[in-house]
Amino acid sequence: MSRIAPLQPPYAPEIQGQFDRIMRGAPPLMLFRVVAAEPRAWEKFRAGSLLDHGPLSLREREIVIDRTCARTGCEYEWGVHVTTFAQAAHLTEEQVRATVLGKADAPCWSAAEQALMSAVDALHDRATLSGPEFAALSAYYDDAKVFEIILLCGFYRTVSYLANGLALPLEEKAARFPT
Repeated sequence: MSRIAPLQPPYAPEIQGQFDRIMRGAPPLMLFRVVAAEPRAWEKFRAGSLLDHGPLSLREREIVIDRTCARTGCEYEWGVHVTTFAQAAHLTEEQVRATVLGKADAPCWSAAEQALMSAVDALHDRATLSGPEFAALSAYYDDAKVFEIILLCGFYRTVSYLANGLALPLEEKAARFPT
């Protein structure tokens, strides 16, 4: 069980409407139910506005999110994203595994995706990009995408802090880290 109690149904109409928009009719994730139990935290979480599609392709977005969650050891959020989006993002089983166990330059990634993975790793390890890392990223991604990549890394690091720090139980149907 989570260290902070999640909201229990029935939810207030406004909260139910927000859950429905985010989850598209599926039951709300434990993460959302726990964060929504604190109105200010829920408001700030949703205000991050990174739950939309943004300028990255679904594949690019999921590589960033999956790698960020893997690097923070957040099996909860990694598993939710892999289960929900990996197939639609055309991530192979090898690539999904590589988000957790592979190096950024693994041959299963294109050159652009290797630059993306390297950027995620650099931001995780040092909270910055070196000149060459930024140049490699910029060779494939325009300014709007670079901003989105950095914002997604920060947002999903925060999500990982929440899921890990609150000891959220893994979602029943979510993927598990490969071993």
